[in-house]
Amino acid sequence: MTEDFQAMEGVESPGTSPDTLPEQLSPSPSNTQHLPPPPPQQQQPSDNTEGDVDMDSQTKEGTQEPYSPTPIPHPPTGTRDATSGAQQPSETPVEPTDTPGVSEALVPGDIMHFTHDHSSPSKVSHSLETKDHKPKPNYILAFTLIGHTRAVSSVKFSPNGLLLASASADKTIKIWGAQDGKFERTLMGHKQGISDIAWSADSKLLVSASDDKTLRIWEASTGKCVKALKGHTNYVFCCNFNPQSNYIVSGSFDESVRIWCVKTGRCTRILPAHSDPVSAVCFNRDGTFIASCSYDGLIRIWDSSTGSCLKTINDSDNPPVSYIKFSPNGRYLLSCTLDNQIKLWDFFKNKVLKCYTGHKNEKYCVFSNFSVTGGKWIVSGSEDKTIYIWNLQTREIVQKLEGHTDIVICTDCHPQENIIASGSLEA
Repeated sequence: MTEDFQAMEGVESPGTSPDTLPEQLSPSPSNTQHLPPPPPQQQQPSDNTEGDVDMDSQTKEGTQEPYSPTPIPHPPTGTRDATSGAQQPSETPVEPTDTPGVSEALVPGDIMHFTHDHSSPSKVSHSLETKDHKPKPNYILAFTLIGHTRAVSSVKFSPNGLLLASASADKTIKIWGAQDGKFERTLMGHKQGISDIAWSADSKLLVSASDDKTLRIWEASTGKCVKALKGHTNYVFCCNFNPQSNYIVSGSFDESVRIWCVKTGRCTRILPAHSDPVSAVCFNRDGTFIASCSYDGLIRIWDSSTGSCLKTINDSDNPPVSYIKFSPNGRYLLSCTLDNQIKLWDFFKNKVLKCYTGHKNEKYCVFSNFSVTGGKWIVSGSEDKTIYIWNLQTREIVQKLEGHTDIVICTDCHPQENIIASGSLEA
């Protein structure tokens, strides 16, 4: 593990536990059912091309601003393809075999690609340097994993770096070896397509979100479903564990965010979060905040212990927000919008620090990631069948990865090594 990665993943600053929030972030007494309607606070993106973003230091106490809600607009509802939920399997899908192996042992279907950065071994913190002394990644294709019979909707490396899980519209989850691409097992139980998956911090459990309106918790080692979480009234589109892995957050087409107890499987809180489908949800690094985003164009920050809305963020153009993710140090939010832009926010100040462009994203909810194992990159799929990698600080496109034959929906970066996994719509 590199020194940079260790610095970004260090312990959280004191004073930010759910019970000891900074005074500036004390929850508002009212919940979102009674959001006051002040005039909208339009945020003009600031193109920060001079100063670098501090990705190493942790969130500091007392730097946040008080909650300031904005009115909720009502553009047309949307989804991964703006018309429906996860890509639905055919009426008579071919059930994948559980025989170990890669392409020969599995039913041909959608493809995931591993790419290794050969310029920077996993134990070295520097990438290839060019004549202008700017580091550049050098990823090449390592494996093509075939097995799903419909679109691959989500790929996630386990936190211990040993496994990769993939979810699909074919209603299954598959687990693979992260180093050799070896097929391990198939998890089956959902009645409709799966839109998202997430690992617990100890890499023992997976949670999945499905169009059958449920989430399921799985034992990764056995493939056994240990809990079915029921309560959403429409497609469940996104999910994540908190860092302690005792709670799960989910977002749905029913426009709500729900918090679930892993031990009991019960819903402990319902947040009437948005006015359109919820496209992504995530916890920050210590679990005190939840971020949600939606096709209503809003990003909201919630107190995970009380369910109070602490802050509402939106852009002046108000494009649908298709994905969000906290930075590893917890200080920033990465957001994807359906106007071909990825933005890095200082969410304490409602300020855009960086904007990454050049890819195509106007229709699908495409995942984006921070890569910090061999350099500081932003990684994203694209609707032009390519994976884009930007320098986080300079916003320069430093590499484009080709090989998929259809829209690249999902990507994920290995937690310790310079490996990227990707999945696409191709069939």
